[in-house]
Amino acid sequence: MTPAPQHEEHAPGDLCRAGTRLYERALREGHLTAEEAREAPCLTDTGLVEPATGDPGRLEPVAPVLALPRLLRRTAERIAEERRGQEHLTEVFRSFMAIGGGRTDSGPEPVLRVLGGTDRINEAITEAEAEARQEMLCVQPNVHYRDGKGERSQAISLGRDQDLLDRGGRIRTLYQHTQRHLPLIRARYEKLRGDVEVRTLDELADRLIVLDRTVAFMPANADRTVALEIRHPALVQYLCTAFDRFWRLATPMYPKAVQPPSPEGITARQRAIAELLIEGHTDTAIAERLGLNVRTARVHIAKLAATLGSQSRAQLGYLIGRSGILDRGR
Repeated sequence: MTPAPQHEEHAPGDLCRAGTRLYERALREGHLTAEEAREAPCLTDTGLVEPATGDPGRLEPVAPVLALPRLLRRTAERIAEERRGQEHLTEVFRSFMAIGGGRTDSGPEPVLRVLGGTDRINEAITEAEAEARQEMLCVQPNVHYRDGKGERSQAISLGRDQDLLDRGGRIRTLYQHTQRHLPLIRARYEKLRGDVEVRTLDELADRLIVLDRTVAFMPANADRTVALEIRHPALVQYLCTAFDRFWRLATPMYPKAVQPPSPEGITARQRAIAELLIEGHTDTAIAERLGLNVRTARVHIAKLAATLGSQSRAQLGYLIGRSGILDRGR
């Protein structure tokens, strides 16, 4: 008997080239012999062929409309199992991080630490702010408050901010223009006593906290459950310089609000949208960049189109460029 050729290694649930070819042949001809199927064991492993009733030497193909959901279900189960493994490892190492933080030895305090978990992050920020004496710089982009999470976060930070102000420090915070009219934000700063200023911009970098220009905190993942504590002087100085430049460009919001200029009926927000439209961004990307929901972004795009007399998306880009509104906004 001729030995079966060496089967090509591949991931479970996938088909190799031989398996693909034989499955297609089985579908066309209605069957394979058991000897032919030996060339690609993945056919039987994945359930794409099954023994014919009353003839174990003959294999018949399973219809694709039945085989595909089975394979997808197996893939989903495998992915779910891997995710459970990742979550378990994350949970295990979270306790390690709480013990050792990002330190690798018992020497001087590290210039960079990884902080895992919201509680650990808040604890590190609270400890650093308790030591601060001069100032806190904050960037708070795209703040959304749902299910009371905003109120809880505000309560955690309000007391430590007031302690800094009582020690003679000052607080400078940047939000996006979309946050200017949130009652919770204004109410927060009205509760604080001391040197506090808030300004807004259309777009900001990611969240940032800098204390006394010596230590900075910034997110290390998308959902902000991991953060970096930075104490490297050059890196902290770089972040402070970026903040100072944003601050000079921003519009005052608190304690005295100044409305962003809107020459020729084009608001600052519409001008920011116009610039992103020129760059080719989608409505969803524009909304994310400016801290809006997609529906609100589309309302502003429609108002901009009406102001400029545009009848289409392509024409709107042309009219924005010809109008010079972006040049006047700088």
